[in-house]
Amino acid sequence: MKEQFENKIKALQKEIVLAFLEEDEDLQLLEDTWDRPGGGGGISNILSNGKYIEKGGVNISMVHGILPDEMKKRLNAVSATFYASGISLVIHPVNPFAPTVHFNIRYFELYEKDVMVDAWFGGGMDMTPYYIFEEDAVHFHTTLKNACDLHNESYYSTFKAKCDDYFFNSHRDEHRGIGGIFYDYLKDQPQEKLAFTSKIGDAFLKAYLPVFQKRKDTPYNADQKIWQEIRRGRYVEFNLIHDRGTLFGLKTNGRTESILMSLPPTVRWEYNHHPEAGSEEAKLLEALKPKDWVTLK
Repeated sequence: MKEQFENKIKALQKEIVLAFLEEDEDLQLLEDTWDRPGGGGGISNILSNGKYIEKGGVNISMVHGILPDEMKKRLNAVSATFYASGISLVIHPVNPFAPTVHFNIRYFELYEKDVMVDAWFGGGMDMTPYYIFEEDAVHFHTTLKNACDLHNESYYSTFKAKCDDYFFNSHRDEHRGIGGIFYDYLKDQPQEKLAFTSKIGDAFLKAYLPVFQKRKDTPYNADQKIWQEIRRGRYVEFNLIHDRGTLFGLKTNGRTESILMSLPPTVRWEYNHHPEAGSEEAKLLEALKPKDWVTLK
């Protein structure tokens, strides 16, 4: 299972990076191969300074070692060791009319005295626009639903609800974006779950690239760029306060540079900022409330 999944994420990393390099000829790629002191390592592909992509990362990791005490408590493990692999991606476009996107899939094994006692898949994909275009949200969610329906017609509604619950800045009483899907601890029928998780990986470019292509050349002004940076602040807040993947990586001696590559290059916090009523910025905040986007098509 480990070998199958590692082969998948390695191939997916190459496919996605190539797609964005073709979309943005000015984009710079830094490939950074690293080793984790506690065991394992990964490959970080950092994208930056493009005409259309301000910053992004498409990272894979395959790590193992002793589970930290805090994670032992969370997983109800005793003398556990672990293996974890996955691909994690974030794209921050230059244009405020093009949304930020996040995607990851992962596989985890837990051992007690060298015997595997548990294993599961997780993953998800969500989109964070700065200006709302209903047709973009419909396309994104419909693509995810189609991928889910190939395996189980209950998956999309279940995992969409989990995504809406998860990507929520509770300290702001505000959702991070328009959601997508999110799942974790999928254990039964492991080959089916591997196939499903692989299919979600294959759906990423289908879900996001058409939206990116449609919005990347939209004219914008300085005020709209400021709004993008204010909303990016909410993105940073979620990742540093609530995101389980970020916290897991930092608490298992993961590579800090790769973990924090998800943070945007420019961001701002305006004290007690509220957009003007009826503005396009205010419409975004209303659209962030969970809704059934697929039925709007």
